[in-house]
Amino acid sequence: MALDSKVPDGPLAEKWDKHKFDLKLVNPANKRKYTVIVVGTGLAGGAAAASLGELGYNVLNFCIQDSSRRAHSIAAQGGINAAKNYPNDGDSIWRLFYDTVKGGDYRSREANVYRLAQVSNNIIDQCVAQGVPFARDYGGLLDNRSFGGAQVSRTFYARGQTGQQLLLGAYSSLMRQVEAGTVKMFTRHEMLDLVIQDGHARGIVTRDLVTGEVKSYAADAVAIATGGYGNVFYLSTNAKNSNGTAAWRCYKRGAFFANPCFTQIHPTCIPVSGDYQSKLTLMSESLRNDGRVWVTKKKGDKRSPTQIPENERDYYLEERYPSFGNLVPRDVASRNAKDVCDDGRGVGDTGLAVYLDFADAISRLGEHTIREKYGNLFDMYQRITDENPYKVPMRIYPAVHYTMGGLWVDYNLESTIPGLFVLGEANFSDHGANRLGASALMQGLADGYFVIPYTIGDYLATNGVSGASPDDAEFKAVEEEVNAGIDKLRSIKGKRTPTELHRELGLKVWEYIGMSRKEAGLKKALKEIPALKEEFWSDLKIPDDKDNLNKHLEFAGRLADYFELAELMAVDARDRKESCGGHFRDESQTEEGEAKRDDENFTHVSAWEYKGEGKKPQLNKEPLVFENVELTQRSYK
Repeated sequence: MALDSKVPDGPLAEKWDKHKFDLKLVNPANKRKYTVIVVGTGLAGGAAAASLGELGYNVLNFCIQDSSRRAHSIAAQGGINAAKNYPNDGDSIWRLFYDTVKGGDYRSREANVYRLAQVSNNIIDQCVAQGVPFARDYGGLLDNRSFGGAQVSRTFYARGQTGQQLLLGAYSSLMRQVEAGTVKMFTRHEMLDLVIQDGHARGIVTRDLVTGEVKSYAADAVAIATGGYGNVFYLSTNAKNSNGTAAWRCYKRGAFFANPCFTQIHPTCIPVSGDYQSKLTLMSESLRNDGRVWVTKKKGDKRSPTQIPENERDYYLEERYPSFGNLVPRDVASRNAKDVCDDGRGVGDTGLAVYLDFADAISRLGEHTIREKYGNLFDMYQRITDENPYKVPMRIYPAVHYTMGGLWVDYNLESTIPGLFVLGEANFSDHGANRLGASALMQGLADGYFVIPYTIGDYLATNGVSGASPDDAEFKAVEEEVNAGIDKLRSIKGKRTPTELHRELGLKVWEYIGMSRKEAGLKKALKEIPALKEEFWSDLKIPDDKDNLNKHLEFAGRLADYFELAELMAVDARDRKESCGGHFRDESQTEEGEAKRDDENFTHVSAWEYKGEGKKPQLNKEPLVFENVELTQRSYK
């Protein structure tokens, strides 16, 4: 299938404005005739539902949490990027665009990234109007700080709680529409399948997580904003409820899955402390503004960090990347941390950690200033580790954080299934092979507030009211499939819990498809993961209760999808015989150990098409054309 990105013609800076004018509109009186399903209430989903409700559409909004404000966007800490150039340090829309394309190692679509940079400034204005309490300087103006992969300060923040504050802003707008009656909220509902009618997405099938009821909902268009699939690794910085099921079920209905092997490893996480840990805790990348990363020069040095003199410390990022120092992009910082730990110079009991040290910043700025900037992060670290980071350095190590891969979408955020739109982390569109810090919140709000209201309106105006009903045969057939899948899981009666099997799967995915990948390991993954999947389907143990709250049943359904997704990740990583961004193939690196791209053979999006149970997926390629930036070897030195 030929992939049509629908990127408009014309100069890059004019594409979005021209495209908005060319899109068809639905007049205000007609908007109430249309129903739109939005799945997810994070920044992308919440912003989309609020915006579409404000416009006058009938919106059905679904989330798996007990409240829409508990979406995982709340966990984002460090900030949100925008090209306001308030510090007057050389930023611009073009520089934000360029930094994002370069940070993604030239594996993203130029037009989408430029649009993201364009609307970034509108996001800040929108959020300030909502009352988001961004940090301000002494004079009362909005403050900025730096993040990795940029040499300007463009990140707006609210201490270490930026995601929470932005989500509360979107939540307030969303609840206003719920009160007005334009949005109907469904909490504790999990989307388990997509319904297609006459080739178009016409609704979803959900399970009420409290009562167990399986039910269909019809609409004229469907928007998926359910986040990423980082929990396939079991240990990640994602909430335990975060999962890839909605996107994966759409893939199995015909939506192409793009770049599934592009996952982001965040360099600043609290290290694993035990075999039975269930998740990892992120320490904001903003800490690298004032924290210095180092390890000992001598292997196996177990002295207290306060006993190690300066001349015996290796500030390896500052030494290797003098232009960016500790603020190199996440993939670069993560690989370097792994390298020094593999060299035997890691710190802590396990040796799988490096120091993030604030002694110099506290000496220069004072402890009060550091508390003002990062106090809640320092408190969180101390509660988890029982170590005071004002007195001793933090210990950090890379961990799975974000997924750049996701459902393929065109410039309108529409998938290969007409009427199915995908927003935020659930799509692949803006970050290429590595996401710059503070860009996730930017993309989610850009998609929800400023892109989807235009593009979904064009789809509705073009296709008209669908007339779809949950009583239609297509809906009943999908409901039966969903119930059959639940019954299949309940019928196994084995001995192994979903958590036990998920932990084992995650270890394999981390080992073979984690921070570094190689041909032999990927071949092992494609043998061992299917073998473990067979064990899952023969020895799974879950309580036999589908009509009430049953966390084991929820986790089992998501785990079934993770087994299939992990295989596709391995296939995609094996097929992409290059290194780029977070996808690091050991066989493809420069003499200095940096990621080495193969632009001749892999300057494309890999979009995988589901061909049926037990059949190999088909690879479709969207060529990436770079007319405005030059393809060069990334350098942060």
